[in-house]
Amino acid sequence: MSSLRIDVSDLLAHPGARRERRLNATLDDLGTPVARIADPVHLDLVLERVPDGIVVRGELEARWQGECTTCLRHVSAALHVGVAELFEFDPPEDGDTYPIEGHELDLEQLVRDSLVLELPLAPVCGRDDCEPAEATDVVVGADDTEDDDPADPRWAALSQLEL
Repeated sequence: MSSLRIDVSDLLAHPGARRERRLNATLDDLGTPVARIADPVHLDLVLERVPDGIVVRGELEARWQGECTTCLRHVSAALHVGVAELFEFDPPEDGDTYPIEGHELDLEQLVRDSLVLELPLAPVCGRDDCEPAEATDVVVGADDTEDDDPADPRWAALSQLEL
């Protein structure tokens, strides 16, 4: 059983019942092409039985990482996302809610949807010296003693061009 599948049979049997749940989970391939969730996701949730199903409220915490879209340096930051979603027995076709599967909630899709939507579309490092490298700055064979970051291997083919 996945750590994000929660048995809620006790809540289903008692209308108005509430339960707190704290979880840590690692999800594979959680991110976008420019930013991804690096560490386990921490979930601090309250599950509450309502007439339509179960409402899940709380906060998701994770750390994302990626590359600055300007200077290609490593960027990492904390991500805090509030959630308040309804799980129903027969969810509508348009995907506004999540399904209750038997007597279990699968929180994985909720976590994926909530976190990926909050990831930056174009991460930036925010450093004062964040500037894109210009073509005239590249000198083949020169020692780059001032730059602390190693050259990005994706740009290696460009360093062989003679301008």
